[in-house]
Amino acid sequence: MYSLGIESTADDFSVGIVSSDGEVLANIIDAYKSESGGIHPREAARHHADVAGKVIQRAFIEAGVTPKDIDIIAFSQGPGLGPCLRTGATAARALASYLNVPLVGVNHCVAHIEIGKLINRAEDPVTLYVSGGNTIVSAFEAGRYRIFGETLDIAVGNCLDVFAREAGLKMEEGKPPGRIVEEYASRGERYISLPYLVKGMDLSFSGLLTAAINLLREGRYKLEDVCFSFQEVAFSMLAEVTERALAHTEKTEVLLTGGVAANKRLQEMIRLIAEEHNARFCKVPKEYALDNGAMIAWTGILSYKCNITTPISKSYVKLKWRLDEVDVPWVEGEC
Repeated sequence: MYSLGIESTADDFSVGIVSSDGEVLANIIDAYKSESGGIHPREAARHHADVAGKVIQRAFIEAGVTPKDIDIIAFSQGPGLGPCLRTGATAARALASYLNVPLVGVNHCVAHIEIGKLINRAEDPVTLYVSGGNTIVSAFEAGRYRIFGETLDIAVGNCLDVFAREAGLKMEEGKPPGRIVEEYASRGERYISLPYLVKGMDLSFSGLLTAAINLLREGRYKLEDVCFSFQEVAFSMLAEVTERALAHTEKTEVLLTGGVAANKRLQEMIRLIAEEHNARFCKVPKEYALDNGAMIAWTGILSYKCNITTPISKSYVKLKWRLDEVDVPWVEGEC
């Protein structure tokens, strides 16, 4: 069985083709890039519409299969940016109708967890999912992935991006803003006190961002030291909530995924937490930690095996579809 997955929640338009035994045959990503920084939803959607055909074609060529070999069409149904989601959903509906195969709407956040589990052969982890649009600590309990902690305002990836632009950091081709912050932070030597905002099990990054930007404008500290302090506080907040969830659930695995998961300092912090609790640390390779079609295709297979499909009439996008609203019967083998 082969599944073709379309991911289009934000700036990436991606198509993945995955087999029912978990082999990733293709995972093509074409990213929208804004000259002024940030994501402009309608411009990103136009980009997705422009590249959709060629990305789908490249996926078939790389996978070595034909459209007639596809058994399922899966697509990211939410959460995400409306114009971008609708572009991907339109392509998925067209393909499913033309090929006369089932359509499966996939929750983007669930897909990040499932591809991470597949790549690491993890069974039941506490997951820290950190990206430009999401910051969530979750674990499976009673049929769903429950959220133990999340951001109350902006996601940590967005926080890093805004800070990088405000700092005027030189953006290099192919490097996300968070990566540039990481490089400057690695040269920092002085820790500067900044707001640390963990509220119960939830996090707030807006106060930290404002304070860090104000430090930059004051000009009293080296840029490298501000980057170091900013990153250290943000990641310490994430580590605290992740450790609390791990201690509470007593899981034996910790999974780190999402675009920010590539940060070496964050990896080090979460790895140390896992070791202290005798849990296995699982990190997701960049090509699968970023938004990608393979994760949608794989989650589509898991859903389809549990007889979960999406009629065309109900394939509307869900901009605020929460992780903990999705039943995941395959986790406990209830299919």
